[in-house]
Amino acid sequence: MAAKIALVGRPNVGKSTLFNRLVGKRLALVDDTPGVTRDRREGEAKLGDLSFTVVDTPGLEEAPEAALEGRMRQQTDRAVEDAAACLFMIDARAGVTPLDKAFASILRSSGKPVILLANKAEGSAANAGLYDAYALGVGEPIAISAEHGEGMGDLYAALESFLATEEAVDESNDEIAWDDPLKPLRVAIVGRPNAGKSTLVNKLIGEDRLLTGPEAGITRDSISVEWRWQGKNREWPVKLFDTAGMRKKARVQSKLEKLSVSDALRAIKFAEVVVMLLDAETPFEKQDLQIADLALREGRALVIGVNKWDLIEERNTKMRSLQEMAGRLLPQAPGVPIVAFSAKTGAGLNRIMPAVTQVYVDWNARVKTSELNDWLQEATSRHAPPAVSGQRIKLRYIAQTKTRPPTFVAQCTRAEEVPDSYKRYLVNGIRDAFDIKAVPIRLILKKPDNPYAHKEKRKH
Repeated sequence: MAAKIALVGRPNVGKSTLFNRLVGKRLALVDDTPGVTRDRREGEAKLGDLSFTVVDTPGLEEAPEAALEGRMRQQTDRAVEDAAACLFMIDARAGVTPLDKAFASILRSSGKPVILLANKAEGSAANAGLYDAYALGVGEPIAISAEHGEGMGDLYAALESFLATEEAVDESNDEIAWDDPLKPLRVAIVGRPNAGKSTLVNKLIGEDRLLTGPEAGITRDSISVEWRWQGKNREWPVKLFDTAGMRKKARVQSKLEKLSVSDALRAIKFAEVVVMLLDAETPFEKQDLQIADLALREGRALVIGVNKWDLIEERNTKMRSLQEMAGRLLPQAPGVPIVAFSAKTGAGLNRIMPAVTQVYVDWNARVKTSELNDWLQEATSRHAPPAVSGQRIKLRYIAQTKTRPPTFVAQCTRAEEVPDSYKRYLVNGIRDAFDIKAVPIRLILKKPDNPYAHKEKRKH
């Protein structure tokens, strides 16, 4: 297992910028606003031939434990505990502040090896701050510029003593089979702000990994958490993505919230199953439906989670109402599983992952071509395609071309003139015949190839 290196320091010194440079991707949100990072985020970093896990942490601030900043501080404390070494960052242009001194003292008492980084050191304006950094008592400062990539060679030399040099891994392009027991199942938890997404992830994994609280909109980054779920027949490695709450587009004004929503949308695109979280007291609002529609248009499998179920009294009546609303408002995902639970108390959480794994299996469903064509013959004889301009449309052959989501291609005369209503009839027929529920099904109609086209072309 790769050693963990924690990035620590007060807000806005450039920790997330360095994190992105080390992992080679723009995973962490970066903005001029202090305190953007609120949860710790891990990423696989490479620096030369060094491989390690880098942990981005919230900015260190002095605050009461109950306050949001105090809870953010606890996230940093846990990262330091788990780390093999800490990269303590200061802003060389701003110089050493009293807050830097206070946290240098904390890091010295932690007993962890500390590497001092003076960031934003490009140009002569940083010289004074660089010299002041010696007074922190955590070793010689390394001048770097996380934004421009300066000083990475010196950082490599400092890290080399803590990390074993590894040979570069030859990454194969071969895809891991979807049902490989070593392949993690990627699940994105999405929904409106304050629906309980972070609380749900913490309860599932059994630890306070993510920052939670009564304040709406605490989560900003999409944080991935690795977990192992013990199912009936096998253990599933799972990667859970906690995402920022998504409000109506018209209400998203600040640049930072736009970045957070963009990060959540990216998590949906990379997920395999999306759990859309509803508030049991205000379910299926317009924004919920837009989020669900987005996940389905991206081709993801969908599970609806109804949180705060402990606040509902007439539960059987409420569940029937939810099922009726889902069938009426989400016709593109008939039979979508609805799981009611309380993330706060943990009641009903044992039903979430069985629903997730079932729709994941359906998402990877593959149907034999012979069975598909037997079904097509029966479906068209029961309800023939309509005639267009006096000419009957003929469906001659169908085959599944891919999974994730299931995609079918049918050869069809006058394909561009087939009504949407008949396409829906065919898609729903595939769902019913082969028991593929709650996942998007894509049906492509195309004209059959004309075997005499080349002769016609030669003739002209």
